[in-house]
Amino acid sequence: MKKVVLITGVSSGFGHAMAAAFTKAGYTVYGTVRRSVDPVPGVNYLHMEVTRPESVRQAVDEIMNREQTLDVVINNAGGGIGGPLEFTPVEEARQLMDVNFFGAVNVIQAVLPVMRRQQNGLLICMSSVGGLMGLPYQGMYSAGKFALEGYCQALRLEIRSCNIKVVIVNPGDFSTHFTSSRKKIEGETCLGAYPGYPVTLALIEQSEQNGLKPEYLAGKMVRIAGRKNPSERYILATPPQKASVYLKRYLPERMFTAILRTYYKT
Repeated sequence: MKKVVLITGVSSGFGHAMAAAFTKAGYTVYGTVRRSVDPVPGVNYLHMEVTRPESVRQAVDEIMNREQTLDVVINNAGGGIGGPLEFTPVEEARQLMDVNFFGAVNVIQAVLPVMRRQQNGLLICMSSVGGLMGLPYQGMYSAGKFALEGYCQALRLEIRSCNIKVVIVNPGDFSTHFTSSRKKIEGETCLGAYPGYPVTLALIEQSEQNGLKPEYLAGKMVRIAGRKNPSERYILATPPQKASVYLKRYLPERMFTAILRTYYKT
């Protein structure tokens, strides 16, 4: 019997690549979108807003009506804001947090009753290397991923007896549409107060555009989902970015901050 996977946000980038990879691997794939897209053959598309609990519940109910099971859920939907924290409108920050953090919470709360009844399931949440360290001019994005990290770590302890596994994935820089779709804070006042902001953001975007391909991540995700006992965390990044995660773990905080300042030219 085919395993059933639900992937949020499959219109482009990681989600699109994962939908194709899981379909090729023999899964029954359900992918959520907010608009019409060029379909990947074999993927079952669901129109869903992760920020609306009722929309999420309807999508999960539809899957269960069709399949009677749900084996893997990948929380992938998300977005970003580039800009100084001082000038990031609180309302835009709330909207970002609503998608990146509470959207995942809505999905998890909708699927947990199913997985508890099954006494089986795998929850994968897409965090980021930016969820392990605060990145300049991406502070609100980092904040949402930090929140997701803490939520998943607590959830893992709470549902341990239900045979439900929780995996956090931390991608580094990848070449996807995430770069071009990132909101940017602009204005003369902002640039006057933070003249280094455009230089740092350009560095970030160049690193993303020259980053790994989403198909690489998608292949790794299929392998993670196929493991009987997956690790609690996977860092999918270039060797230097992986090294930065370990440096943060072992270096004094002041020293690590100095490394980030040098890299990001802040």
